[in-house]
Amino acid sequence: MAEYKITAEPRTETGKGAARRLRREDKVPGVIYGHGADPRHVSLPSYDLLMALKTSNVLISLDVEGKSELVIPKDVQRDALRTGVLKHVDLLVVKRGEKVTVEVPIQVEGDLAPGQNLLEHTLHALPVEAEATNIPESVTVSVEGLEAGATVSAKDVRLPAGVTLAVDGEDPVLHVVSPQAEEPAAEGEAAEGAIAADEGKSED
Repeated sequence: MAEYKITAEPRTETGKGAARRLRREDKVPGVIYGHGADPRHVSLPSYDLLMALKTSNVLISLDVEGKSELVIPKDVQRDALRTGVLKHVDLLVVKRGEKVTVEVPIQVEGDLAPGQNLLEHTLHALPVEAEATNIPESVTVSVEGLEAGATVSAKDVRLPAGVTLAVDGEDPVLHVVSPQAEEPAAEGEAAEGAIAADEGKSED
């Protein structure tokens, strides 16, 4: 797993006003925490952070005032209206060799059995435990040939070596469902239709 290097700056001002000023300077306010240390407030270059976050659960080598440490993003707040604008990021300090619990995106491959069956996602990301320097970018689930009523559970997902589930293996990940049939007309609507037909006949 490649490391992405970013240089951050410590910040002393907090609050919405300070955060807005940072964003106008193309910087993102962030907090570093973990390993029992007090949370530290930093600012990070927006472009570099955006590029890093293109990789799920990216491992970042963060340089703050000449001191380097490894972190992974734990909570990323994005602007709901403006694409590509980050509002805030929480970064968790990790050590080489230690295991962390993260959510890994689920990729689907293969085709369902013939028909108009639909795939219903119960989970879009799978909670797993892995070494901080060996977090998979995604896990793959095959749905090849599955018919309506089939369920893929967490235990059915192939995991890379050294990665284990951080959720009950029986928890459903995907369901295959049949398309819902069109609902019949309500009884009241049918009755109204019958009355209208009778009235039409009496007028002839």
